[in-house]
Amino acid sequence: MKIKQLLYGFFTFIPGVNKLRKKPTGGTISARYCYSVWLRHLVMASNNKLNTSPKIVAELGPGDSLGIGIASILTGSDSYYAFDIVKYANIENNLLIFDELVELFKKKIDIPGEEEFPRVFPKLDNYKFPDKLLNEQRMARALDKERLKKIRECIANPDSNTIVKYFVPWNSESYMKEGSVDLIYSQAVLEHVDDLDSVYKTMNKWLKPDGFMSHQIDFKCHGFASEWNGHYQYSDLLWKVIKGKRPYLINREPLQTHIDILNDTGFKIHFLNRVKTESHISILSLPETYNGISREDLLTSGCFLQVLKI
Repeated sequence: MKIKQLLYGFFTFIPGVNKLRKKPTGGTISARYCYSVWLRHLVMASNNKLNTSPKIVAELGPGDSLGIGIASILTGSDSYYAFDIVKYANIENNLLIFDELVELFKKKIDIPGEEEFPRVFPKLDNYKFPDKLLNEQRMARALDKERLKKIRECIANPDSNTIVKYFVPWNSESYMKEGSVDLIYSQAVLEHVDDLDSVYKTMNKWLKPDGFMSHQIDFKCHGFASEWNGHYQYSDLLWKVIKGKRPYLINREPLQTHIDILNDTGFKIHFLNRVKTESHISILSLPETYNGISREDLLTSGCFLQVLKI
């Protein structure tokens, strides 16, 4: 057990303590990371014969910047909607990421791969810039000088923005018109969502009839145990203390939970890739909460899935 995490969770029950510490969420402050993640989702959509020219794109949990979504705009999407529970992204970061992304796309830089981002998924067979997917004609339109000027102005003035919209906190399906979104994606976010059933139902309502979702999910302990899947060994009461009053943590739900909810909320899994990692934890050592968990799920440290609305 990570005693420091337990103590911090306990102290968050003291009013005001949790507001004193606001940690960054990770890689989206890096333009190369945002470029890499967006192109991985796009290339995987192409591999799986899905729509690679989404007009309306939505992201769940953008984190420290809106860079991944801005990358979608720079490859031709018309609008990008970002939904988060805590406000991390800001105008200064977004403008910096925008300028750097423009240069990456203009130079057709290869997708930053495993040497630069060894812990980023999904993995690709080929990290060359996808010329056939993002051909000269498409990128000429996307990177048109006047279009870039308009996008930058919208990022700098979010209150009047019609291209990039940022909702924090988001807690309502009413933010988006029903059946209006071509693609919803997330990168290492759905493991942090407490009410998965509600969130999947909301995303289903947002999607167009022929829309799809693209999600990378991380099932590891995020530093809350010594073993990568050690968080499954904590009782519900102990986990409640560890979580404390933090606005979000990890939900400790295995992949099968996501699969079951997707099947129950009007989705069909089109592509699923599990990442498995060896573990010294026995199913017999898990609390009652995980009665019935499969050995396969216990060893699943991550997954990438692309899902159709049905």
